[in-house]
Amino acid sequence: MDDKKFCFIICTDREEYLKECTYYISHLRIPDGYSAELLPIRECRSMASGYNEGMAASDAKYKIYMHQDVFILNPNFLKDLLMVFSTDKHIGMVGMLGVERLSPDAVVWNSIRVGNVYDPAQEQPDYAFYSWHPEEGVTDVEYAEGMLLATNRDLRWREDLFDGWSFYDASQGFEFRTHGYRVVVPEQRIPWVAHEDSIVNVFAYDKYRKIFMREYMGVTE
Repeated sequence: MDDKKFCFIICTDREEYLKECTYYISHLRIPDGYSAELLPIRECRSMASGYNEGMAASDAKYKIYMHQDVFILNPNFLKDLLMVFSTDKHIGMVGMLGVERLSPDAVVWNSIRVGNVYDPAQEQPDYAFYSWHPEEGVTDVEYAEGMLLATNRDLRWREDLFDGWSFYDASQGFEFRTHGYRVVVPEQRIPWVAHEDSIVNVFAYDKYRKIFMREYMGVTE
C-alpha cells in the first residue's frame, strides 16, 4: 500500500456530474511528496460493490469514496484530511456530516447532525444549524453520511448485505467501529464540500434499514 497516495473513488452514472466533480478535485492542493489519482466506477450494481471494486483497484492508503454530485470546495482538503488522521492513529474514517447517536429507528433524519455542508439549493444556507466541538477539533459519530467518506485503511464494504443504494454508509461506519477504529467528523467553520443532492435513490430504503438494524443494532421489527 502506498502511504503517500490519495485515491478518489466515485460511483457514477452521469458524465456531466463526474466532469464537474473532477473539476474541483483537479484544483486541490496536493501535499508535498504525495500523489493523487481519480478512479470512476461505472455500471455499479450497488454502492458497496462499486466501492469494493475501487478499493481493490487502488494501492492508495487514503481512499476518498464520494458521490458524483459532491464538489470539494476546500483547496487544502487533502492537507486538512491528513491532519485529522494524524491526531489519533485509531481514526479510520472521516466524514463531512454525521450523527453522534443514531435514533432507535436508524433513520438518520431523526438524529441530530454534526458537521457542515454547502447546499447549492439553499439561497441563504444556515451554517448555524450544525454544531461543532471546537475544543476537540473532531466529533466521534456512529454514522457518517455517505456523500464523502475518507479512510486510511481498507475494510470491505458489506455488499453481501447492502446490494442497493441505502445504508451502505451506515454499515461501513459500524464495521470500522467494530474493528476498533474511530469514525469522526471534523470541525468545519466553512464547509469543505458542496452537495447538490439533486437525485436521491431511496428504492428499498426500508428493506435495508431493517437489515441494518438486525445486523448492527440487534433489533428485529
